[in-house]
Amino acid sequence: MVNLDAPLSSLLPPGTGKKADRAKWLAGLGLETGRDLLWHLPRKYAERGALTPIRDLVAGENVSIVAEVLTVGEPQRLRQRDGARMTVTLGDGRDEITLTFFMAKPWQFGPHQQALVPGRLVLASGTADTFNGRWQLAKPDYELLDDAENGVAAATQVDRPIPLYPATRDCPNWLIRDCVTVLLDQLGATEDGFEEFLPVEVVLAEGLLAPLDAVRAVHAPRTPEELELGQHRLRYEEAFVLQAALAMRRNSTAGLRAIPRTASDRGIAAAFDERLPFPLTGSQERVGKEIAAELARPHPMQRLLQGDVGSGKTLVALRAMLTVVDGGGQAALLAPTEVLAAQHLRSITAMLGDLAGGGMLGGHEEATRVVLLTGSMGAAARREALLAAASGEAGIVIGTHALLQEHVQFADLGLVVVDEQHRFGVEQRDALRAKGNGIPHLLVMTATPIPRTVAMTLFGDLETSVLSELPPGRAEVQTVVVPLDKPAWVDRTWQRIAEEAALGRQSYVVCARIDTDDDAPADGAQEAAEEDEPLLPAPAPKKSSKKKEGPRPAAAVSQVVEVVRAHPATSGLRIDVLHGRLAPADKDDVMQRFSTGDLDVVVATTVVEVGVDVPNASVMVVVDADRFGISQLHQLRGRIGRGGLPGTCLLLSGASPGSRAGRRLTALSNTRDGFELARLDLEERREGDVLGSAQSGQRSSLQLLGVLKDADLIATAREAARAVVDADPDLSAHPGLAAAVAARVSGDTEAFLGRA
Repeated sequence: MVNLDAPLSSLLPPGTGKKADRAKWLAGLGLETGRDLLWHLPRKYAERGALTPIRDLVAGENVSIVAEVLTVGEPQRLRQRDGARMTVTLGDGRDEITLTFFMAKPWQFGPHQQALVPGRLVLASGTADTFNGRWQLAKPDYELLDDAENGVAAATQVDRPIPLYPATRDCPNWLIRDCVTVLLDQLGATEDGFEEFLPVEVVLAEGLLAPLDAVRAVHAPRTPEELELGQHRLRYEEAFVLQAALAMRRNSTAGLRAIPRTASDRGIAAAFDERLPFPLTGSQERVGKEIAAELARPHPMQRLLQGDVGSGKTLVALRAMLTVVDGGGQAALLAPTEVLAAQHLRSITAMLGDLAGGGMLGGHEEATRVVLLTGSMGAAARREALLAAASGEAGIVIGTHALLQEHVQFADLGLVVVDEQHRFGVEQRDALRAKGNGIPHLLVMTATPIPRTVAMTLFGDLETSVLSELPPGRAEVQTVVVPLDKPAWVDRTWQRIAEEAALGRQSYVVCARIDTDDDAPADGAQEAAEEDEPLLPAPAPKKSSKKKEGPRPAAAVSQVVEVVRAHPATSGLRIDVLHGRLAPADKDDVMQRFSTGDLDVVVATTVVEVGVDVPNASVMVVVDADRFGISQLHQLRGRIGRGGLPGTCLLLSGASPGSRAGRRLTALSNTRDGFELARLDLEERREGDVLGSAQSGQRSSLQLLGVLKDADLIATAREAARAVVDADPDLSAHPGLAAAVAARVSGDTEAFLGRA
């Protein structure tokens, strides 16, 4: 029997040549055990005759291409140092690429000259770069795909799909494939470590391969049809395990007891509804009834409320909180930043009016008290807020992570509202729920639209409500991409801000960094490195240095505010900055002055991304917009056009229109449909990121399952997994499945299941 959890050094016999210690090189990819290696799945497959397009290469990426040898150059001595080089030109039928080899002596190229003869089919791996305007792989690894006499793996000797693995220069594709082949040969027909753990009825209904057969089919497929069967098994397995984990989580809380909360005909909720100056949208009415019905049950509500920018989620959440206050309980609103928490306090108290004056002179007879609790509050204000929460005097408590601290107590916490759930982990939302008298109800809000299958995958433990309509009064927002290499267009951007200020309107200017010394994006900016490097302002050329310049850092608040203050069109405007490093009092001061119209322009980081509501703001300028994701740009755009004024969103970018970043910005300028943009955003990213592979680095993130392309499979697996878990909540009759859930959904991935 082969122990797949043993180190690779004990499973792989020594190889030959410089890669003899195969386990050492595999460790560079994080592959330590046999199980790690077998779950390092091919990222794609090549076929003889189906050559990988050279034109799709990206400079700096480690790539594997399949191409034909066209010409082999004669070895040449290097001019400026000892050694020699030889070049080989490959072609894929449309474009060409050069392989450049280096040796100490010209005669040492003999093996390459014998192997790489014109007409041979080659799988070449290395780091793509350009030299003299041509694509090049320097010091590449390669294998011959049509040479069965030189020990080439059987998979390449016949017309079979050729697996191409995530690889590096030190651990190329051929080394990974050969090691997988060695390990699979050791396994033979045994299924130790690959026992079937899915319910037999599920396997039969879906026509799934056995686990070991599926792994063999994915690593060494004999036909495209066999490959598809193997991938289908592993996709379904991933979907089923994740959905089983979510169903178990959902069932674990659904059976708990909660205090029913209902609104009174003459309570604060009714008083609030009576004074609303506008009718609710159909979506708000429908979702409000769903929430009210669940709050009235003796089991904890677990609901996700999602809606596009400006769809009125805060109003829906406030009505739910008032229902709980009517029912004798308290509500806590957890916000990700102090700026957003303070904004919620201002907007909720403004909406409530004298209904927020509980215990105060002039307060309504049904009024409650609304308090704020953040980590940076002064000692006296903090003590007062803590006392109001603990005594029950405050019906609504708004706060940041400070609400999670042990000494924060509530008299009767009946509802937890989590705003912008993607900023919090499951443990954080559960920590707040644990403060309740019993299990409080849970309402999770997100302004980032989530495609249906993503919601099923990430929020399977929550019921979902969608606000599909925008309230009346939302003005049109025109979105324009401003090329940074056109100075007249950039100049027009600052003039546009001045024109709006002359009309009494205000503008945001958003940057990804706070200061030029910062290495990373600030305040939640999701910087996306692209092949295009924007220029604002243009860096001064370095005459004395011939070293290749790296990517230019994104423009920072500290430099852009000086640009705006110095520009002739905007130099006379009232301008200030807003970012996460300001003292809380300073942040509140800036937001207060901007909200009351005492500032014309705020140059900020993405702290203004969500929740900040200034109806008079009509212009949003995003500097280096190509450094942001689609959903984040959509959120920023949603900060304008909120008060009936037409808005203008100007995206300053150095990305070429045909690049990935350029296509992303074009899509944003063509639609305001947040759900469509979320779908495009997901298509742009690696599927593995959806469940946090970047955060966890574990095998438990998605390998083959695509939450968009496999929508039907996910829905089928979800239904089947729920049926199994409903019949066997702790999976005692399915120990193999229970072990798979524990092994694959743990640590960071388990926490990530509660994020968007």
